[in-house]
Amino acid sequence: MALESRGHCLKSLRTRPPKELLRTMIAARKKAGLTQHELSVRPVRHQSFVAKYETGEPRVEVIEFPHICKTLGARADKLLRGLP
Repeated sequence: MALESRGHCLKSLRTRPPKELLRTMIAARKKAGLTQHELSVRPVRHQSFVAKYETGEPRVEVIEFPHICKTLGARADKLLRGLP
């Protein structure tokens, strides 16, 4: 079910994240020289969680995003810059 705000239709919270964000996060992990497994043990979660969020299922929680960025050595604002 879509949410409405000021006459604009926002996507449901259950929709998949933008592909641009996923590509950016994957690129940041690779730039940091980390495999999914290496990222998962720094303590993000299990490798399967990293693999799943990199495909968009499940969505990365707002509270987890800065931690993932810190683990990658990337700034959250730079990863989000330029997204639609």
